Amino acid sequence: MPRNATIQRDTKETQISGTLKIEGLGRYEISTGIRFLDHMLELFTKHGGFDLKLQAKGDLDVDQHHTVEDTGIVLGQLFAKALGERRGINRAGYFVMPMDETLAVVAVDLGGRPALVYKDRVKTRLVGDLQTELLPDFFDGFVNHAGANFHAKILYGRSSHHKIEAIFKCFARAMKFACSTDARLKDQLPSTKGLL
Repeated sequence: MPRNATIQRDTKETQISGTLKIEGLGRYEISTGIRFLDHMLELFTKHGGFDLKLQAKGDLDVDQHHTVEDTGIVLGQLFAKALGERRGINRAGYFVMPMDETLAVVAVDLGGRPALVYKDRVKTRLVGDLQTELLPDFFDGFVNHAGANFHAKILYGRSSHHKIEAIFKCFARAMKFACSTDARLKDQLPSTKGLL
């Protein structure tokens, strides 16, 4: 069965709608009002082989924080809803990604417990129009609503753009594997506890 989800999340600070198809073709329609964040989500979608539509309107006149964090929340909710009981999934995935002079590693576990370790080594305040200090807030929103462990680390690199892009590409490919199913285990939860 196709694993799809639709979410509408409205607060006094943001209004975000999203649809996700896990078995997609890398198609996207994304608009958050922050172009560099759009670009990262576009390449996440393409490299993960997902289909993602996401429209966010936030109080960018105040700050980017609410929009960035709430976008992460909605992305996490979309995956949680689309994965359902998570029977038969691989559950965990990791990827190592070179991006020119930069090398990143990301590991994901969709085991139901949120945890975040994020080390991007970015020293600049802005990359494009994105406030880089907000990336941990994006991923914190994701892990808390996807029920995921997420570990990301830049091993080395020079370009801040490349560092962030490498993390999002790793994130995509780690999620692609973690969400994938194993036909032999299709009726089983990926846990010895019998519960996620």
